[in-house]
Amino acid sequence: MLQLLVARVMFGVMFSVILAAAPQHQFIYEQAPFPSCHAATIVETTPGVHLAAWFGGEAEGRPDVAIWGARLENGRWSAPFELVREPKIATYNPVLFYSKDGTLWLYYKFGPHPTRWSAGRISSRDHGQTWTSPEHLPAGIYGPIKNKPHLLRDGTVVSGTSVESHNAWTSWVERSTDNAKTWTKHGPVEYPGDVYASIQPAIVPLANGRLRMFVRTTDHIGRIAKADSKDGGRTWTPLTLTDLPNPNSGIDAVALRDGRIVMAYNHTKSGRSPLNLAVSADGDRWQMFLALETEPGEFSYPSLIQSRDGSVDVVYTWNRKRIKHVRVPLADIPSGKE
Repeated sequence: MLQLLVARVMFGVMFSVILAAAPQHQFIYEQAPFPSCHAATIVETTPGVHLAAWFGGEAEGRPDVAIWGARLENGRWSAPFELVREPKIATYNPVLFYSKDGTLWLYYKFGPHPTRWSAGRISSRDHGQTWTSPEHLPAGIYGPIKNKPHLLRDGTVVSGTSVESHNAWTSWVERSTDNAKTWTKHGPVEYPGDVYASIQPAIVPLANGRLRMFVRTTDHIGRIAKADSKDGGRTWTPLTLTDLPNPNSGIDAVALRDGRIVMAYNHTKSGRSPLNLAVSADGDRWQMFLALETEPGEFSYPSLIQSRDGSVDVVYTWNRKRIKHVRVPLADIPSGKE
């Protein structure tokens, strides 16, 4: 009887540990004052407190589309609140990040279409409680186009950006040495012989001091591509292909504090399901370890960070109807060496 009781207690402890370590899935909201949403971003503002943002409205590109946000505190997301609205024109692709001076930035795009959009931004000095009025950037400067930028040790902001024009998609990099106030443009970062190749870089550091960008590619390429920089993002190698598929859908990557890289992407040649996480110890060999979504539908445009407690937080589009948040415990992420 004693052995049976001990076994039951041990099973209960093991089961509790499994439950505690499992990824936590939740929708940021169940109801909102808009029917359609897309392109989420996330940042940890203070320990254990997160802010997410996305664009929402009648449908992508419609004049009523604004930038919305919600705050996660004590395990609960707030109701959505409006962050930015441009008069009678659509907004797109918010990106939240901190510069070294402690400013929280929200960059976004606005215009009738990605081939005709411009960049705007707001900023906060109190972790997103209050914001400046919208400011528009000079023509041709966009700041981060979808994914968070990378901060060098000296505070230089290295931001992946891209331009979508008629029959030409090309990745670029913008650098700021004054805490994201002004930018210089570097590139283009090209796929040899192809001007219609890539957009939306995600930039991470490698162990040898280089920077690496991973980019979304067009349908005729169909795989995530990469390029490297040895000089802090000023110059880049040509794009080469990884082994990971890409169905012309947004990706994101984050370098963990232990040096591993986690990628969020759609592991398929077509469509935007499933949505997956993969890990790499070196940025070259990848181990897919988690399917966030597997049902038919659109699960896309992931954004991920490593929070102060070590967990990886992912937000993404769920069927253009809601934004989903998943917390992945650090212990659930494999070594990435297989």
